[in-house]
Amino acid sequence: MNRYPVWKYVVIVIAMLVGALYTLPNFFGESPAVQISSAKPAFKVDTNTLARVEAALKAAGIAADVLTLEGVSIKARFGNTETQLKAKDAIQKALVPEPANPGYVVALNLLSRSPAWLSSLRAVPMYLGLDLRGGVHFMLQVDMQAALTKRAESLAGDIRTSLREKNVRHGGISRNGQSIEIRFRDSAALSAARALLQDQFADLQAVDVPDGTEFKLTATIKPEAARRVQDQSLKQNITTLHNRINELGVAEPVIQQQGLDRIVVQLPGVQDTAKAKDILGRTATLEVRLVDESGEARAAEAGAAAVPLGAERYLERNGQPVIVKKQVILTGENLTDAQPGFDSQTQEAVVNLTLDAKGSRIFRDVTRENVGKRMAILLFEKGRGEVVTAPVIRSEIGGGRVQISGRMTAMEATDTALLLRAGSLAAPMEIIEEMTIGPSLGAENIAKGFNSVTWGFCAVAVFMCVYYMLFGIISSVALAVNLLLLVAMLSMLQATLTLPGMAAMALVLGMAIDANVLINERVREELRGGASPQAAIHAGYDRAWATILDSNVTTLIAGLALLAFGSGPVRGFAVVHCLGIMTSMFSGVFFSRGLVNLWYGRQKKLKSVSIGTVWRPDAGTQITSN
Repeated sequence: MNRYPVWKYVVIVIAMLVGALYTLPNFFGESPAVQISSAKPAFKVDTNTLARVEAALKAAGIAADVLTLEGVSIKARFGNTETQLKAKDAIQKALVPEPANPGYVVALNLLSRSPAWLSSLRAVPMYLGLDLRGGVHFMLQVDMQAALTKRAESLAGDIRTSLREKNVRHGGISRNGQSIEIRFRDSAALSAARALLQDQFADLQAVDVPDGTEFKLTATIKPEAARRVQDQSLKQNITTLHNRINELGVAEPVIQQQGLDRIVVQLPGVQDTAKAKDILGRTATLEVRLVDESGEARAAEAGAAAVPLGAERYLERNGQPVIVKKQVILTGENLTDAQPGFDSQTQEAVVNLTLDAKGSRIFRDVTRENVGKRMAILLFEKGRGEVVTAPVIRSEIGGGRVQISGRMTAMEATDTALLLRAGSLAAPMEIIEEMTIGPSLGAENIAKGFNSVTWGFCAVAVFMCVYYMLFGIISSVALAVNLLLLVAMLSMLQATLTLPGMAAMALVLGMAIDANVLINERVREELRGGASPQAAIHAGYDRAWATILDSNVTTLIAGLALLAFGSGPVRGFAVVHCLGIMTSMFSGVFFSRGLVNLWYGRQKKLKSVSIGTVWRPDAGTQITSN
């Protein structure tokens, strides 16, 4: 009656082993480290860089616990934060002699001390939030007026193209702030332009006035369209920040809107404010322009003449000057994807782009008209423009798929794809609030949270053992298994544990024991009714299951609502809450019954069970079942 088949015990054993394996990395802690990565593709992180780091540490009299080259970064681990800071200064001085133009990023970090064999099994510790691990917090202000100005500039270019396609003659198009002014010499052209704006540019409202012997049509963005532009700009900036920070390897960043024009960015585990600012600084604007191929431009590249009118001078990554036209063909807004690859014929590194419908049309027309000429991709970062690559247009490119090639290494192709894929900012931003949370405060929060979970577990376990005796011990073991599986799931899913999450963990312990209380009381009720011990155990588990399922499902619904509609700390609480409900159903019912069956199921003539005092109200007596 109370026996599990072998496969159920196999499931329990596997769950225990997997839980222990993925919980284990959380006990090794983290070691202070310095991470060195490349700030520019021209600066490689290789064995030569590793030798320079070793020499810098040796000259400073600092010994690293571990110094390794992992992928495209060097990681040096140290025993304490004091040595970490000294090492960071020594490496920074050796690798970055010019702080204004860094070739490498030297950043403080925290790395897990987990053994290599655990890491090879992808058993890694769970992420800790900003309040537990420390890190940096920024509040950024989005320049909404600049977003509207940028939109007006884009509309002015579209109007110029549309008027040319419709053969509507005009005396010039100019942008005055967020207004677009179009001049006409006759009323017929003015009427045709007004009809075109009404038909193709629904976001604009136009007013025409006489201007001497000419006519002037002034178009402005409608208020509802302006609000839509501002909202889209904020969302695009948030998406761009997500893409850039995620691609650059910051674990579980928090990036969310606050108010109408502000964005909050929290980077857990980043103790170096300068590093965090550098990450935010990577949120550059990308533009595609044509290279000026005129003789004056060639002379300007050689430094023998001034830059021609309508063009600008920028440097490639190798320092070679390039003269590009001011007219912007495409921006990151027109890209939907960018991936690095290799040309099937020449085997050189390329970047494969996917454009949206508008970008495809523009790119097809531009490439058809400029075969054999060069096209430059510019990255504007921290107020400075740089030519990422300037390939030659080999043929007309249609279909929305573009291949960029020319003098790129595989690393440069990867970096270029990253920047293109992440997109450009719709509007500039500035940091208006900056805060650093040190690891000491995080350690104090962890200690307090750990103590609350530990003491809560001990109090529940003592009560259960005293009140339910052996069944109470089994319930306490099931509660420990629940905690083990919960931590393992958080580690496997790489969920972020915050202080509210630790509060949810303590709450889950109290809720998880409810299932065992229901089961134990059901067993007692069957014993009071005169059932045999084996029948009481069987009926107790079977009849309590429906109640346990109902209560957990309703609680899970509330947790899912918090997960769906909450944000920040509320979401962190909901994640642990929902996972804890699922693990408690496994440990409280399936696992605890396995232990009870293992202990009592093999006894054919069971006379009593150790479940504490069983009261019989009808007889006014009590029986202690041992």
